[in-house]
Amino acid sequence: MKNKIKCAVLGSTGMVGQVFLQMLAEHPWFKLTRVIASDKREGQNYGGSATWLLPQPLPKSIAALNFAKFDIEELKKADVQIVFSALPADIAKGVEAELRDAGFWVFSNASAYRYENNVPILIPEVNLPSLAQIEKQGFPEKGFIITNSNCTTAGLAVALAPLRPFGIRKMFVSTYQAISGAGYPGLSALDIMENAIPHINGEEGKVIRECQKILEIETEIYPTCVRIPVKFGHLEALWLEFEQNVNEQDILQAWKNFQLDGPALPTAPKVPVLYGDAVDFPQPKLAWHGEPAGMQVFTGRLRRQNNMFGFLLLANNIVRGAAGGSIINAEAFIRQYQGHLL
Repeated sequence: MKNKIKCAVLGSTGMVGQVFLQMLAEHPWFKLTRVIASDKREGQNYGGSATWLLPQPLPKSIAALNFAKFDIEELKKADVQIVFSALPADIAKGVEAELRDAGFWVFSNASAYRYENNVPILIPEVNLPSLAQIEKQGFPEKGFIITNSNCTTAGLAVALAPLRPFGIRKMFVSTYQAISGAGYPGLSALDIMENAIPHINGEEGKVIRECQKILEIETEIYPTCVRIPVKFGHLEALWLEFEQNVNEQDILQAWKNFQLDGPALPTAPKVPVLYGDAVDFPQPKLAWHGEPAGMQVFTGRLRRQNNMFGFLLLANNIVRGAAGGSIINAEAFIRQYQGHLL
């Protein structure tokens, strides 16, 4: 793209915010021009004042940026069109609506607007037609908000989408979630080390509600969510009951054939779901594997017991489950509504 679309990141010092920065640093379509955090950081150099939390090195182009104050008029003057939000839900509620009303295209990782009727929870490989809901928000005359799912739901929905034709009657899912999902500084080491915490506030309800909205299913879903002491990667153990008579090979073939519908997107993996035969696959240490890193969903240990099928999946909670999900949503929007810019 000759003239990249200018964008800003809100909440740029948190872990999800930093994934936005890292993934946007060399993006072929988007140019990051504004990094925004609390007002007290205005004017400070990112590389000199922010604590970098990711395993990848801080990109030089990001380190050179200075923090900007949140100012809608200044964003307009700077020709920013896309705003990526990594804000907490309580702050996002007001800020994202302001931005939408001012004409910005808002791609949000927050839960503040996920359950609004005209706001899609978008995963392009899974429910691309839901992108059209932005027209009910007033686009193209007005701005819009597009959300990505909860980090637990993201990998789950990608793995389940190719299995929808079999009719998912019932699902039991137990999640083993990385501490990065709690943000930074997150849980006290005294709480999580050598321990597992068998409750994550609001998580189980989000899994039910978001899976049903994204996948457009009325499946009975029984989730249990547990926090475990690993840094990255949500591991999930599932048991599914199908309406149709299927076997293991049907499921494996469905995963193998599954891909994004339409032209390729820069952040979309060519193989969204990758199955591994090893008995100890997948594991959280693989969270940053795949191409693009952190965007693939890994599945393994597929087996049948009576009339149910079990398997495990792994998704990177801060890439596929957060910032990467928002970025691929922005790409899908540009491809569908602003293709003349490419």
